Amino acid sequence: MTLKMPAEWAPHEAVWIGFPHLADEWSGQIDAARRDVAAFANAVHDEGRGEQVRLVVNDEQQAQIATALVDSGVSILVQPLGDIWLRDTGPIIAGTGSARRACNFRFNWWGEKFVMPGDQEVGAALAVSSGLPADDQDWVLEGGAIDVDGTGLCVTTEECLLNPNRNPTLTREDIAVRLHQSLGIDRLLWLGNGLVGDHTDGHVDNLARFVGEGRLALPVAAGHDDPNAHIYADARARAAALGGIEIVDLPSPGRIEIDGEIAAASYMNFYIGNSVVVVPTYGVPNDQAAVDALGALFPDRRPVAVPARGIIAGGGSFHCSSQQLPA
Repeated sequence: MTLKMPAEWAPHEAVWIGFPHLADEWSGQIDAARRDVAAFANAVHDEGRGEQVRLVVNDEQQAQIATALVDSGVSILVQPLGDIWLRDTGPIIAGTGSARRACNFRFNWWGEKFVMPGDQEVGAALAVSSGLPADDQDWVLEGGAIDVDGTGLCVTTEECLLNPNRNPTLTREDIAVRLHQSLGIDRLLWLGNGLVGDHTDGHVDNLARFVGEGRLALPVAAGHDDPNAHIYADARARAAALGGIEIVDLPSPGRIEIDGEIAAASYMNFYIGNSVVVVPTYGVPNDQAAVDALGALFPDRRPVAVPARGIIAGGGSFHCSSQQLPA
């Protein structure tokens, strides 16, 4: 029987979160990034009401830095890693309960763009540490490139999954078959491009996220200068054309620049924990509207706004830095 990848709102046993350690990757913002990640970890732990948080640090020096920033209930796991984006380098868990398996996909540094030692090994190491059976996959897939509703429905982007820098010999049909075999996905919504400035070639977790079975959240452009207005409109049209999907509006933070470059800042990079929904915020007018909207979508969880200006300097946000272990 093919195991399905659970939706993120299904109960978690734990979550892995990567902790920044490579100063050159953070444009002088590594201390701010560490504070943001620590605040994220504390929010998900929720004083013991949430899930077990395993903060993955590269070495003992980083463990000391992290320990000073996180609550005592957050576990520190020393495990060499490259960048912090465990959504992409960590294992993806299919199934629940005693049927769970850790799927280790190949990782090629987002099309050989950001090569860092440890990125290709950390997934297998975390899978072993989970105690779950591991299935090594023979093709490239990053967790941020897909989002699922737990019923077999998945949303992704053509820009990423069909990019020749990932699996050049695989067709759209080949990828659909492999997603079914690996993660129980049997219905695909193909969006077009991801956000402007996204170094991952359009990861969908910055653009569109499921917030219920058949319910897809999409951003609404903020102002005339929102750099992603055309991308949001195209995604909305494709979702409507597929049919059977309820579209839910979420705000966009609008145009955010770092050192003169458009950042792939998005409220869609939220994390759904057992007791909270953590929403990245950027110090812009739509922050509170995004927190309120996500709180209304998950009334059984507390919405928590966590500043993300530091972590976005590294090219991602909270969802990107985490990978959940379903219960």
